[in-house]
Amino acid sequence: MRVTLFVQCLVDSLYPEVGEAMVALFNRLGLSVSVPVDQTCCGQPAFNAGYRRAARAAAKRFIKIFEDAEVIVCPSGSCVSTVKHHYPELFESHEKWFDRAVRVGQRTFELSQYLVDVLGIDDVGAHYDGKVTYHDSCHLLRGLGVSEQPRRLIRNIRQAELIEMKDADKCCGFGGTFAVKYPEISVAMVDEKICHILASGADTVTGCDISCLMNIQGRLNRIGSPVKTIHLAQLLAG
Repeated sequence: MRVTLFVQCLVDSLYPEVGEAMVALFNRLGLSVSVPVDQTCCGQPAFNAGYRRAARAAAKRFIKIFEDAEVIVCPSGSCVSTVKHHYPELFESHEKWFDRAVRVGQRTFELSQYLVDVLGIDDVGAHYDGKVTYHDSCHLLRGLGVSEQPRRLIRNIRQAELIEMKDADKCCGFGGTFAVKYPEISVAMVDEKICHILASGADTVTGCDISCLMNIQGRLNRIGSPVKTIHLAQLLAG
């Protein structure tokens, strides 16, 4: 099977090691990988901010680039949720584009969802020496219904101990532009998340959305905590 990698903007711009980890993981599993170099943002920021025309333009570009792919995999639940759920909404009055959007969405998966639900793999032969707690990102959990899949993968990492934090499914306070528009509320939310992380005794926080992990890591750094964050793709590639 040939996997086409859909690279989230934050991964492309700030955390390329997450994309590299996905390629390494797929190579280890014997899957060939394609990475379209002309891909751009899926349009989620524009959609969330109410700019439907701009979001529609980004969506059309995405569909044109990815619609011939056998399967599309992305290290971001929020981006995948956008493609699966919001693209059809954007084109609900355009039958041709609506059908194309639905077909692309049916072949688009978040990483843990693809490994566990599509390939039927929950042990990728990874190793990580540490106590790991998992953060449920909002769009991944509520938009895609993905919760147990990443946990199954973590439990099968050699030497890693999965420790559940309290309220793992509560928002970290990032929410894209939410953190910019409502900084006081955002900080209060991430501080609550940090309290639960520290109380768990874990030395590592993982998740499937680098945006959440970036927010959490930023706050951990500001309070001088040695706890580190790492994307699930990097854990699995280890």
